Amino acid sequence: MSRAWEYSHGAVRQADGRFRFRLWAPDVEAVTLHLEGVRIPMNRLEGGWFETQYACTEGASYCYEPAGLGRRVPDPASRLQRDDVDGPSIVVDHSKYQWAHADWLGRPWTETVLYEAHVGLLGGFRGVQQHLPRLAEFGITALELMPIADFPGPRNWGYDGVLPYAPDRAYGTPEELKELIDTAHGLGLMVFLDVVYNHFGPIGNYLPGYASSFFREDVRTPWGAAIDFRQAPVRSFFADNALYWLKEYRFDGLRFDAVHAIVEKDAWLQELALRLREAAPPQRCIHLVLENDDNTASLLRHGFDAQWNDDAHHVVHHLLTGETRGYYSAYAQRPTEKLARALAQGFIYQGEPSPAHGDKPRGEPSYMLHPTAFVFFLQNHDQVGNRACGERLAQLCADTPDALRAAVALQLLSPAIPLVFMGEEQGAQSPFLYFTSFEDEAFAEKVRQGRRAEFQDFHRETGLEIPDPNAPSSWLDSHLPPADTSWSQGWLAFYKNLLELRRRHVTPGLRDATCESVDVLARGCLIACWELADRQRLTIYCNLSGEPVEAPPGIRHASETIFYESSPGATIALQSGRLPPHCTVASLMPIPETPEVRKT
Repeated sequence: MSRAWEYSHGAVRQADGRFRFRLWAPDVEAVTLHLEGVRIPMNRLEGGWFETQYACTEGASYCYEPAGLGRRVPDPASRLQRDDVDGPSIVVDHSKYQWAHADWLGRPWTETVLYEAHVGLLGGFRGVQQHLPRLAEFGITALELMPIADFPGPRNWGYDGVLPYAPDRAYGTPEELKELIDTAHGLGLMVFLDVVYNHFGPIGNYLPGYASSFFREDVRTPWGAAIDFRQAPVRSFFADNALYWLKEYRFDGLRFDAVHAIVEKDAWLQELALRLREAAPPQRCIHLVLENDDNTASLLRHGFDAQWNDDAHHVVHHLLTGETRGYYSAYAQRPTEKLARALAQGFIYQGEPSPAHGDKPRGEPSYMLHPTAFVFFLQNHDQVGNRACGERLAQLCADTPDALRAAVALQLLSPAIPLVFMGEEQGAQSPFLYFTSFEDEAFAEKVRQGRRAEFQDFHRETGLEIPDPNAPSSWLDSHLPPADTSWSQGWLAFYKNLLELRRRHVTPGLRDATCESVDVLARGCLIACWELADRQRLTIYCNLSGEPVEAPPGIRHASETIFYESSPGATIALQSGRLPPHCTVASLMPIPETPEVRKT
């Protein structure tokens, strides 16, 4: 990184070889460091900080004992745990790893094709590493790891982490994670990490016992008291963490989970983005991506590359499945017009009242943003794992696979940045469930009952049992089946072909892409046009409905080159102004220059 950055929290190696241990514990008068059986009183500094320096070797175990707490606790900024979240922390020296591809600078954002993966389900860091050549050959350019922060128990879907600096030992060692990233860079793959700064998991977070001001009791979230980002040590805790992954592990980007749950988020997020970009060498590509249900478009003009576009997902999901439950209700009225707005402007809700948000205004105008400021997905961990039974689209669209193929073609060939969720490229019909491994059976029962209460209407209507998150079967059922069937191979070939077409025809022109128009022809059917670099027009004809749609004669231009059709004969049908059902066609053509354009 270009600017010197001293981490404020945790055990950090100093220039003289000693390690500095630092803890923010404003609620207590004294803290004792227990390091390999040695008791070391820590020096109390201003502002609630405690610090000491001590000579030790990498791999030494340690923990803190805040006075009056009645127990020893791990370092909240632990770089590695010896066992689980309750046990001792481990000293880690990141200077020892020798990077094989230290000259890697990343890739431009416009080249990004994301693949979201759960590390545990792919066999840990070593298992993921074995998948990298396949992903690179397949056309993926960026692997996105779901959260790896240490969580309670041996398995978790990723969002119950309590030690955000520590890769969970169930996935492997820090060295194995670095080897994964190093190998990816050697194959031309970027690696992103999903980080969670809006809450801590329910088991293993001891901060309230000695740093209660880390939280604010006047604001409640679905996970309890909100994290108090007004406190400078809290801001530095998470800013250091973001830099830590980018610097010590050389991740190429971060995806910030559910930032809408962060109180007074906008100022801190802008501060964070500025600090991270100042710390990075100017030639290195660092990408910062948000999940933000508030649709705060202004953040995408202040340091962040893109946002996951839930709007686009929700409206396409409704058109494919007809579902209107929950937040899909906000997309059931005039859905094709809403899809047109998502393709043209990014967000669907740009300040209008949303039925899924109590009819309160949601979002900010996004029409001025570049198409690549939005990540377009048809599935992800939330939209599958937060379903009652974890169904994927290949299962939900089993009766209309051609409609799903048409939607995939729209997703992968439009200018927005595409994201593929692990398994969808092989047409997997196995579920991706919400799974945990809480050892406290009383707490596991609360989770079990909470899940059943959340989906009681679904259970009553379908008679299906809600899978038990803590049952090993929920974890086992979420593993991907072998991709050795004709069904899977067909989907793999389908995705690979589309990604190759994207690389050849779409990606080269994305830098200057702008939307020209989106015309709605009928329910589920539209035509979208974008001007790409070098004055090329990308046109996508998409009909997600089950009926052919008549369009104005002469809809095609003589100079138009069709480079993709999802169904045979679609191009011929277009010549007579007819879009077949469940069909997507994509084309390129040069835009004639007018005298005014040439003069400009």
